[in-house]
This record gives sequence, structure tokens and C-alpha cells, in this order.
Amino acid sequence: MSTFPGGTSLSHLDVYDTAAGDGVCGGSPHMHLVSTEAYVVISGEGALQSIDAAGFRETPLTAGDVVWFTPGTIHRAVNRGDLRVVVLMSNAGLPEAGDAVMTFPAEVMARADSYAAAASLGGDDDGRAERTARRRDLAVTGFETLRDAVLAGDRTALDAFHAAAAVLVRHRAAAWGDLIRQGPLAQARTSLAHAEAIAQGDTTHLDEARVQQAAASAGERRYGMCGRLRTYDVTDQEQTR
Repeated sequence: MSTFPGGTSLSHLDVYDTAAGDGVCGGSPHMHLVSTEAYVVISGEGALQSIDAAGFRETPLTAGDVVWFTPGTIHRAVNRGDLRVVVLMSNAGLPEAGDAVMTFPAEVMARADSYAAAASLGGDDDGRAERTARRRDLAVTGFETLRDAVLAGDRTALDAFHAAAAVLVRHRAAAWGDLIRQGPLAQARTSLAHAEAIAQGDTTHLDEARVQQAAASAGERRYGMCGRLRTYDVTDQEQTR
């Protein structure tokens, strides 16, 4: 169980500082189908490049900025100098359960096996940086196609990407409801019950007040889609008085 606010997850992200095939430093463009993501910029500078129904947009990022993007926003983190962000993700656990889809070219998106092969970082750790870069570059290739099409006023490629992404994750989506019910929905119901209790003069739940502290993942930061990640375990820990 986690009482971390909103059923969200938390991680610290150092955005990749290596250049993709187009010469832009940053992460792998991708989209979440159900979850909303937020960046709290803590240092450096860069940008968030995004594609949605309104078209292509680039949002500058500097220390102190807070941006968030809703499901269906294709996004690419761009690093223009030591860009580091704290990431808040709704529906904790859901992105790891397949909510994120990278913008690979249409021929890769067309088959589950080709997508899985392109997305995989399997193998020994020694070659993981190179495999991450290849994955990122392939996603950038697809991103450029989508960007150029929407800039030209053509949504055909974007609509096709949405449809292909939904097909790729459909077999996993049935289980997502449980994650939402056990996380953010359960928290909302608990908060509602607390509000109703206070309105009736019942303060019993205040006796359960506790301080919790997240445990940071040990060892080297792992390779994520946008950069090197340090995750935090926000599961409630048993405490003694």
C-alpha cells in the first residue's frame, strides 16, 4: 500500500546528453495512453518537444519550471545543458505495465514482435548504453515523420500511430484497471471518507497519522526512455511508535 499523494510515482531523471541521429541531445520520444506525466525541472536547460491533436510544440525548460502532459501527448525531452528533472507519474505502476509506447516507424509499429525487438534493452549491461541509443534513434526517426506531417497539416500519420499503439497494448490494458482502483481511486475514496468523517465530527483517522520516507533505488541509475533514472519506492513502511 502507498499513501504517497495521488497514487503517483516519483523518479529523478538525468536527461540523456548524447545526440540522436538528428543532432539533438535527449531521450526517446514516446506516448502514454492512460497516464499523465509531470516534470519539475531542478537544474539545467532544455525543452519538451510534443505532438498532440493541436500539432507540434516546443516548450522551453529551465530550473523551476513545471510542465505536465496528458495521455496521448507524444513527448521528447531535449537536453541543452545538464537538464535534470523530478518526474511525477500518475497511476503508479501503470507505465511499467505497458502504458508507454515509443514512436518507432510505422513498419515497426505494425507488428508486436518487431516492436518488442526494437524496444528491448536485453543483454549484458556492458552494451546497454549503445542499445539505448539505437532505440532512441529509431524512435526519433518515427517522431520526425509524425512531426513533419502535423506541421504540414496532415494528421493521417498521427492517427495511424494512435491506432497502432492501442493495438500493441490492448492485451495488457485489461489489467490496468486494477492498478488504478488499488492506487489513485482507492486514495480518492479514502480522502472522501475522511472528509465525510470530519464533517460528522469523527477524528478517528487522525490517530493513524505517520511520516513516511521514500527509499531511493540503489546502485547505478537505470536506462530509461528519456535518460538515466533513479526511482523511489513510495510504498508505506511499517513503523513503530
